[in-house]
Amino acid sequence: MTIFRQEKNYFKLFLAGIVNGIGDRFSQVALLALLLELTGSGRAVGLALAIRVVPSFLFGPLGGFLADRFSRKKILMITDLSRIAFAVSFVLADDRSDLWMVYLGTFALAAGEAIYAPARKSFIPLLVKKENIIKINSMEQVMVGAVLIAGSFSGGMAAFFFGPDLTFWLNGLSFLLAAAIIYSIPDANPNRPVRKKGESDILHSLKTVKKFMAASAPLSIAFLFEFIVPLFNGIDNVLISVYAVQEFHLGDLGVGLFYGALGIGLMLSSIIARRLHRLLLFAGLAALLFEGLFHMILSQVSLVPLACILYISVSFASGICNTCFDSIVMKEMPREHQGFVFGILTTVSNTLIGISMFAAGILLEAVPNRMLGLIGGTGIVLTGLFLFMVYSFRDIGQPYKS
Repeated sequence: MTIFRQEKNYFKLFLAGIVNGIGDRFSQVALLALLLELTGSGRAVGLALAIRVVPSFLFGPLGGFLADRFSRKKILMITDLSRIAFAVSFVLADDRSDLWMVYLGTFALAAGEAIYAPARKSFIPLLVKKENIIKINSMEQVMVGAVLIAGSFSGGMAAFFFGPDLTFWLNGLSFLLAAAIIYSIPDANPNRPVRKKGESDILHSLKTVKKFMAASAPLSIAFLFEFIVPLFNGIDNVLISVYAVQEFHLGDLGVGLFYGALGIGLMLSSIIARRLHRLLLFAGLAALLFEGLFHMILSQVSLVPLACILYISVSFASGICNTCFDSIVMKEMPREHQGFVFGILTTVSNTLIGISMFAAGILLEAVPNRMLGLIGGTGIVLTGLFLFMVYSFRDIGQPYKS
């Protein structure tokens, strides 16, 4: 609460993220149930999940580009308001002939999120004091954890007791409420990037990013992190449900239990992450190694309580890691280029996770579940060691200070 009292404008953005995120979780849970009801096919569910990945590749860079040139507050409001109609449109789907409507709405919602995400993340440094960046990024993990727990659990309960239509209406309402909250935040715009005559905005941004990466080892490692780790995160995302159903025989209850454990770990990570004031790169890489190690151990356990503890540990380490690398980017990159940078990073990360999830689904036909989990955890550990080697071979300069 101390940081919220200090950063009242961020508190509003935090609340908007909670409202927006929980509404989206409501919709995801109900949408998958609706597709199964209409088609009885897991293929329809897989197609819907695949459609959610495509807009990140198409619209992520656009969102970052827009965020550096227009009001980030207005972008957030417009994307929230424009998604209301698509969120509610799912209530009109009654049979298989309406599947096109479901897929179109899924695509539109994901496109809005692809534009929204880099604008929101690059809006944060404009609202908060520089010395509070690390604490604020730790609160971002709290927000994700709270959404994961409250959204998944309450969304499942609402869909079960009241049917999916109510959850779709609630999702539309959540976008409206989030836009109203953001409206109360004072506008804060970055300086428009200054470029040479005849040079395109995108080319100028690319040159700027390249220059800062060459001058900053932490920034270049943060980019490498976003380009490599998602390849293994996709495996972990697929295995959550597989472990719950096939290894622990808990069905949907196990899926909810494990996602809840992930949410708890993310929320707890802020206790440590917000106290990190220096050596962010070292702390982030150490957390990455522990995350991979916990995945490796998880692939071998057979007791449900121990699995829950390990999922909490995995997301605890992941939350610290994410806080460190997000803070590095916000500290190292000029604010007027952060929209572009976060747009690129979001696009690459989401695209690679989608590819990884697809590949994991295929590999599960030939590789045992636990072996694939061991491979994923080992990959994360090896990535951490590789980034540590890059870290040791470059001049890292002075450690970060708050």
